[in-house]
Amino acid sequence: MSEIKNPLSFYQSEKRRLEQIGNTLKSQLKLIGLLRTGLFLILLISSYYLIERTLILLTVIGPGSVLFLMLVLKYQKLQKKRKLSLHLLNINLEEIEILQGEFHHFPSGIEFSDPRHYYSNDIDLFGQGSFFQFMNRTATRSGTSKLASLLLENKVEQIKQKQFVVQELAQKVSWRQHFLAKARMVKNETNPEDIISWIKNHKRFLPGFMKYLTLIFSSLSLIFVILTALSPDFFYLLVIWFFAGLLITLPYFKRINTLYEASGKIKNTFKQYESLLSQIESVELNAVLAREQQNRIHSTDKKASEIFKEFSQILDAFDQRNNMLFGILGNGFLLWDIKNTNRIDSWISKYRHQVDQWFEVIAYFDSQISLSNYVFNHPDHNFSSIVDTNQILKARELGHPLISRDQRVSNDYEINDKEFHIITGANMAGKSTFLRTVSLALVMTNVGLPVCAKRMAYSPIKLITSMRTSDSLKDDDSYFYAEIKRLRFIVESMKKESYFVILDEILKGTNSKDKALGSIKFVEILVHSGSSGIIATHDLSLCEIEKKFDQVQNKYFDAEIRNKELFFDYKLKDGVCKNMNASFLLKKMEII
Repeated sequence: MSEIKNPLSFYQSEKRRLEQIGNTLKSQLKLIGLLRTGLFLILLISSYYLIERTLILLTVIGPGSVLFLMLVLKYQKLQKKRKLSLHLLNINLEEIEILQGEFHHFPSGIEFSDPRHYYSNDIDLFGQGSFFQFMNRTATRSGTSKLASLLLENKVEQIKQKQFVVQELAQKVSWRQHFLAKARMVKNETNPEDIISWIKNHKRFLPGFMKYLTLIFSSLSLIFVILTALSPDFFYLLVIWFFAGLLITLPYFKRINTLYEASGKIKNTFKQYESLLSQIESVELNAVLAREQQNRIHSTDKKASEIFKEFSQILDAFDQRNNMLFGILGNGFLLWDIKNTNRIDSWISKYRHQVDQWFEVIAYFDSQISLSNYVFNHPDHNFSSIVDTNQILKARELGHPLISRDQRVSNDYEINDKEFHIITGANMAGKSTFLRTVSLALVMTNVGLPVCAKRMAYSPIKLITSMRTSDSLKDDDSYFYAEIKRLRFIVESMKKESYFVILDEILKGTNSKDKALGSIKFVEILVHSGSSGIIATHDLSLCEIEKKFDQVQNKYFDAEIRNKELFFDYKLKDGVCKNMNASFLLKKMEII
């Protein structure tokens, strides 16, 4: 499809189309339901009035039953189509909602935030109103975890290849939406890691000969049933044979029950994943990284979706033991539980070492759908040019993607390798927002996403931040000690490789004189580390370091008082801030 310039219009158009399809399917279901009911009544009445006219009755009942079965199958097929169309409709309604700024009721991903991570706790990556909450569309638990891990992995390799994947998938809107809709059609709450662990640790408990015994026993049961039908004299033998089947099953009953409970928990996962694997197998891909993942499910003599379908059918058959009548007769005449236990054992023995990689492929595509959906929804964003130069970052009109376009103020910004910028500015002038804007731009580029900028050249580098240090009652840490530990973590990390360091105020937890001396010494360590970065501060004495080191530059955000009101332009400028606003705000709020 051609590039969509207005995603909102596209989703609104899809909404109208899917509503029409849903109404049509609803009418068809109603019609077939009436036909099915009418045909059933006709067959019932015919059976009553033609009970003594066998030939005519069979002539009516035979074709009528076939037609009734066809109507039942058609009804089920239409029900499935309508269910799919409703999920597709909901997907488009959600996209409309999100593009209009209503996304705060979706999962926030707060469980993935870690204060010990390089940056996750500092840049609104997870939590209420976070970037993750805004862009996450994953439909599986493993996909959600994979998406979070991509945002957290801090890897700078293969960025161009990552960009190719999301660019290609962004244009496959129908395929992406069908993947999500099919995933939502089956409710699945089991952790994939638990399933993989169960499969890998599963041990066969039935003797090997049981596999052949079930076949022989079932064949003999059929013979005894036929003999009993021909002569009632065989009935007692049939009864004895039935109880023999129950006695064969009895010693394994407890362990079969345990297996049934465990397999019942994973049944929905395999139903869901069978459909998703089929969806992955059906798409034609050119991007190398995506094709590599797709090839991982083509490495067997069968398609992975067929293998999952086979296991899903085995679990469905095993579930028939829940029907009391079938469970008793099935075990008595067919050794049903033993037969299905053997089938489960055989499947696990054959595929136990491949299941985890198939699960990984599903998680990969589920996560990439979220990334590519973000690309589709933001045609005004642009992919960073990946360069190998002395310049870490050169951006034109760089803004924060979570600030609405009519409120967003963008900045041109560039910084060289081994260079540090000290940013000063009044309260609320935009320092912290700018730090998070730059941080998020790096994270987004590293995972292959476009950034909220007119253009950006980027020489890949890992990110590390310290912006939201907090004390810990659990670890008996004071605020100051927690901050010192964070700074030590940054220093130790920089000894191993270069980072882009972003700090929002250094040594906030100590007095002014001590803070000034300590901050200067720490900036000197940063300058000599070979890394690059940005330091925001209210301490103007820190700006004196620019005179000592060529690698340090001062930048600032300004604030003006116009007609007794504060005015911010949120524009980054060269130099040191002269206007602070704490006293003005205290007077404005009538505190002093």
